[in-house]
Amino acid sequence: MFGKKPHEPDSAAAAPSGADSAAAAAGGDLAAQIAALTAERDDLNQKYLRALADSHNLGRRAAANEREAKQQGITSVALNVLTVLDHFDLALSQDPATASAEQIMAGVRVIRDELMRVLQNYDVTPIQPAPNDEFDPNRHQAVVQQPSEAVEPGRIVATLKVGYMLGDRVIRPAMVSIRPKPEPST
Repeated sequence: MFGKKPHEPDSAAAAPSGADSAAAAAGGDLAAQIAALTAERDDLNQKYLRALADSHNLGRRAAANEREAKQQGITSVALNVLTVLDHFDLALSQDPATASAEQIMAGVRVIRDELMRVLQNYDVTPIQPAPNDEFDPNRHQAVVQQPSEAVEPGRIVATLKVGYMLGDRVIRPAMVSIRPKPEPST
């Protein structure tokens, strides 16, 4: 400071030292890194928002497709059942004074057979166990015990109501009577 003219700059302040230039370079690198990370974050955020929107759109489309498939399934079943309903209407339009009981019964059998064909088209099959068949609690529901000499104990005596399966899934078990097992003697 002594011997320095007032208009001359301080040489230490005018020229950065080696440590100062390294710090300045490091600061520039840090700013570049921050800028790169900020750009990467913004890009990832945009990708996240697009993926989130795609996910929501996919969910909406899946729900709409599910509704449409259900509607088409119901329409298909309804159209097939309408054929059976047409047969009922035809049978009911007959003059009861001229139709015999046998003709009426034959007509009802035809309608029932048509309805069973419709159900079988949808993979619905009856569960109708015969007497002395083994009782299967997964397919049968025992509603009453009934003595019978022709049936082994614990087996089916009679089918009271036919059950139905959809594919391999029981949608209504057959309601059956079973022969009681003998009481154990004490």
